[in-house]
Amino acid sequence: MVNPVAVLGPALAPDYSTSIMLIQRLMDGAMPGCPRLYFGIVDVRDVADMHMRCMTDPAAKGERFLALAGEFLSIAQIARILKRNLGSAAKRVPTLELPDFLIRMAARNDAAVQQILPELGKRKDGTNAKAKRLLGWAPRSNEEAVVATAESLIRLGLLKDSPKKAA
Repeated sequence: MVNPVAVLGPALAPDYSTSIMLIQRLMDGAMPGCPRLYFGIVDVRDVADMHMRCMTDPAAKGERFLALAGEFLSIAQIARILKRNLGSAAKRVPTLELPDFLIRMAARNDAAVQQILPELGKRKDGTNAKAKRLLGWAPRSNEEAVVATAESLIRLGLLKDSPKKAA
């Protein structure tokens, strides 16, 4: 089973991951609506923390852990987090969940949309219980990771409505 996890959290520079690009595209209104896709969320700072724990805690030897903040979220749920926490900065964020048939129609002419078709509408599940139990790992919430990502994009001037930072 594939468990896609979006690694979010504060971007440090304009060169950021595709996970962060999802938040950027939502904030810029680059998506007409929200396809029914589901992602696990983890803050990059918590990934670093887990790596350190795995390197230093004997309980981690030979084990695998899922770096996941909480429940998997749909893109529409992520959009609602942005709207709820960022006020006017999130004015372009779409919250309408698009029907699957519209996504399939768009995929006929868009290779990028074609790539998401296999995951469309598939609910995912996963747990961080093992990392919490064996390593004492305590990740930030999904909401905190999403908001920290958007705030960093604003701070770095990487959104349509952001004042551009001087080089």
